[in-house]
Amino acid sequence: MPLIENTSLILGLWALIGYLLGSIPFGLVVTKAMGLQDPRGIGSGNIGATNVLRTGSKAAGALTLLLDALKGVAAVLFARFLAGEDAAQIAALAAFIGHCYPIWLRFRGGKGVATFLGLLLALNFVVGLLSCAVWIAGLALTRISSMGALLAAASSTIWMILLARPETLLLGILMTLLIYWRHRQNIARLRAGTEPKVGQKP
Repeated sequence: MPLIENTSLILGLWALIGYLLGSIPFGLVVTKAMGLQDPRGIGSGNIGATNVLRTGSKAAGALTLLLDALKGVAAVLFARFLAGEDAAQIAALAAFIGHCYPIWLRFRGGKGVATFLGLLLALNFVVGLLSCAVWIAGLALTRISSMGALLAAASSTIWMILLARPETLLLGILMTLLIYWRHRQNIARLRAGTEPKVGQKP
């Protein structure tokens, strides 16, 4: 954890800002803007990029992935610039929770993968880059989105330890645990051998 330099009131404010940024449901915004089907009514019912891809639009899936990552980046960089590293980490965790549990959608959000990777890139670029590489490799080798996500999340903790980044280790572990919790149904299907590959219906 970084040195706490701000008051609890300031940190609470950045938690709120981070949550509101993270809770922007870009999957819905993109599909509506492009005249596509509401992703909550297809596939897994998730608003993340993988399920947006099931609308049949690769552009919508890619744009959702990018925007979900960028809102994580924005939460960290904005807080860091104005209030320091402690505020950046609070905003990061809040943004991640906001994406997974947005108040606007009755706390039914995405699984957090793109936002998680964006947050890692902003918190520590090297750790984020290596985690993204693991995600891409896992996805390319298995063609299973959840497998890439789970491998990337687990690897992020390893990279933080190997690269001696203790200031982000606790936050990284918390986000990784939440990634695994959000993917608990996917994990069950992976064990059963029934997890769909990218492009297949769940």
